[in-house]
Amino acid sequence: MTVKASGGSSLARPQLYQTVPVSAISQAEQQDRFLEKAELNQLTEYFRSGSKRIEIAQTLTKNSDLIVSRAANRIFTGGSPMAYLEKPPVEEMAIAGVAAGGARQATGMDVTYVEGGGGGSIFGGLRSIFSSTGPIPPGFRPIPISRYGPSNMQKSLRDLSWFLRYTTYAIVAGDPNILVVNTRGLREVIENACSTDATIVALQEMRAASIDYFQRDLEAKEIVKQYFDVLISEFKAPTPANKLRQGPSADVQGLALPQSYFNAAERRQKFVMKPGLSESEKQAVIKAAYRQIFERDITRAYSLSISYLESQVKNGDISMKEFVRRLCKSPLYRKQFFEPFINSRALELAFRHILGRGPSSREEVQKYFDIVSRGGLAALVDALVDSQEYSDYFGEETVPYLRGLGQEAQECRNWGMQQDLFNYSAPFRKVPQFITTFAKYDRPLPDQHVYGSGNDPLEIQFGAIFPKETRNPNARPAPFNKDTKRILIHRGPAINNQNSNPSARGEMPGSLGPKVFRLNNELPGASNGASVKYGESSTQAVIRAAYRQVFGRDVYEGQRLSVAEIKLENGEITLREFIKMLAKSETFRKTYWTPYYVVKAIEYIHRRLLGRPTYGRQEMNKYFDLCSKKGFYALVDAIIDSPEYTQAFGEDTVPYERYLTPGGLQMRMARVGMLREDIGKRVDKEVTPRFVELGQAAAMRTEPEIQFRINQGVSAQRQQTKIFKLTSLADKVAVGNLIRAAYRQIFERDLNPFIVQTEFSALESKLSNGEITVKEFIEGLGCSDLYIKEFYTPFPNTKVIELGTKHFLGRAPLNQREIQKYNQILATQGIRAFIGAMVNSMEYAQVFGEDVVPYRRFPTLPAANFPNTEKLYNKLTKQDTEIVVPSFTPAKLNV
Repeated sequence: MTVKASGGSSLARPQLYQTVPVSAISQAEQQDRFLEKAELNQLTEYFRSGSKRIEIAQTLTKNSDLIVSRAANRIFTGGSPMAYLEKPPVEEMAIAGVAAGGARQATGMDVTYVEGGGGGSIFGGLRSIFSSTGPIPPGFRPIPISRYGPSNMQKSLRDLSWFLRYTTYAIVAGDPNILVVNTRGLREVIENACSTDATIVALQEMRAASIDYFQRDLEAKEIVKQYFDVLISEFKAPTPANKLRQGPSADVQGLALPQSYFNAAERRQKFVMKPGLSESEKQAVIKAAYRQIFERDITRAYSLSISYLESQVKNGDISMKEFVRRLCKSPLYRKQFFEPFINSRALELAFRHILGRGPSSREEVQKYFDIVSRGGLAALVDALVDSQEYSDYFGEETVPYLRGLGQEAQECRNWGMQQDLFNYSAPFRKVPQFITTFAKYDRPLPDQHVYGSGNDPLEIQFGAIFPKETRNPNARPAPFNKDTKRILIHRGPAINNQNSNPSARGEMPGSLGPKVFRLNNELPGASNGASVKYGESSTQAVIRAAYRQVFGRDVYEGQRLSVAEIKLENGEITLREFIKMLAKSETFRKTYWTPYYVVKAIEYIHRRLLGRPTYGRQEMNKYFDLCSKKGFYALVDAIIDSPEYTQAFGEDTVPYERYLTPGGLQMRMARVGMLREDIGKRVDKEVTPRFVELGQAAAMRTEPEIQFRINQGVSAQRQQTKIFKLTSLADKVAVGNLIRAAYRQIFERDLNPFIVQTEFSALESKLSNGEITVKEFIEGLGCSDLYIKEFYTPFPNTKVIELGTKHFLGRAPLNQREIQKYNQILATQGIRAFIGAMVNSMEYAQVFGEDVVPYRRFPTLPAANFPNTEKLYNKLTKQDTEIVVPSFTPAKLNV
């Protein structure tokens, strides 16, 4: 099984509502058991009535307009309410064909619905008049349509249709939970916009109209009445209070979870050990404690139980709180959740098991890490169980439970790690998550860059410098405070940069910058409106340039501000006022304000109107504060009325791009078609032919060096090789040296005396007495258990063949044919037959004979396989398992 867990942010999938199958199965899954008989009967009844509930939903959907029309006619007067119901065109065409359920009569723009009940008969209509739909609130008064207004009418008709639609959802789901979640709390909202009493009357009328369609089906009638009763009762109920999160630190107080989220969340059963419970109920509570502490039912998974603790908690000798304490101190818990982990990870798991959450802050981790480091697991368990938070949430009798999504408000600073900690795979993760994440929170969030280092098309990053190139800047944004200023490149002469030369802010960029459009030839700001030369061609060119600068493109004909253009041509407004009108237009607002979050919108608008990016956090904070208090139009006024705009563009100059970031410049220079001639050219490296290289001397050769090379040979080095040969048995010292040389050749090391005495004393005595030759002694060493253990068992056959030729023939394998030959012997007859084949070969007899210990035969060139022999002898035997003469080219695994 492969366990994959993410240490980053986790995707939240909140439960929207409950259904019968989800509720039943989730309860069984939480308790790690099969479905009980009552739950199976509930599911059986749900699926049995499925077709009936679908038919009810279809009937209500088919007649939804008539039902809503009857409710609207009940509370609105002075017109046709259904004319304000917004529906897609296809549905409006479908309504036109309704004949059986009702008739639609059109007169001008008014649409009147004549509703019918129980299949559309006139008796159904009479029954709806004389029957009581429910108690009418004393404060109910019909609402005049003319005074209520078209916008409010559209909203009210939409809400009535919404109530009916969600009722059909609940009927199909078989659970009124969706009505409880989405309806409770709407009373105060509707009271501010309309009338609560009128809404109650409309809902009662919708209930009566819906029931009229099922007069002949008592079961369907009862189902419809049941869900409408829930809808009305939940609407009448006051808004429930939010669930406040309790905690030991002051910074988490006041975290509130709306009651609707709690009602919609997965129902998690709370287990409480009471004295009056039956034996089976007490056993269920104990199993719940096992599942919480050990993350599984140990009685089923391991056939284990802590019987003496179970009997004590059942008899009331100890409380559930004490039972949890002793479970966490048990050897089983220590073995599974403490000993395999470091202290910081064991601390995180203990938080999950005892408090039902993850560590909340860095200070909390430090506090409990000190406790577990000083006192171990027992001290950590006592600190958590005796905490005030445990008493507030679980007390003495409640089994701890996971306080995740839907149970209480969640914090953002430990969001991703806490969701991972609640997963089943948490014990498989050995690396701590909380302490490493909290360690990155050295700097407060306001000092972080507004965009970090993400993939933003505005290339507005500050250009952070990270210590290591391998560090991912997207996961760790560069910290910049409010005083950090961005590096901007001036489009124009460098001497006119406004940072180093503020007085040159109004200077034109000239040929080094962008093209500038002006209405006159005077300096910016010097025009008084009377000396401007208004020519048709120049004015239209300036207007086109203004549209391109402000909107970033040529606008469509319907998006042009014709009135503002005429005023500009007539001299009634200045170009600055014309730019302000363009920036306040609906097209500009939809393009650069509505689709983006505030900071990104400010960056776009600032570039368009002032011709440069923002300098940093300080300037961005000023604009953000202005937008939050006064909105979009105040931002436009602040930029265009700023002294910088006046000095740079004046009254008669179209804004142009004055500065850009290094990232933006690089993006433009690296764009296809924008590269200079000296960038991106192919460089062909001149390659000297190989025969020319071989014909040239690598260095200057003097006469002494040439004589040295002539006298250089291999005979001297070959003669330096020490050859051990048995010539006389009388010289015991020479025999001993030969035996030790044989050990070094075969085993590649000197053997300890106790090993020789244990395994090779008999071979040594036979060699000393002349009973066997050196050749037979070498073969005996190769067939020994020690050689098989050291050089045969750990390696594949090809490596064994290489080592065998090294030890017994003094060289590496010659070629693949020799490897295949010995491989066949090794595979069919075994290691001893392989060694015998080498020792008894013609090559061994010619080179070593009967009385010579094998030695390295190719210490220098020339030799056919000198490179392989050199590589084989220069490598320790157990350094690696690399094969010197591979039979194929090794391929790396694509893992």
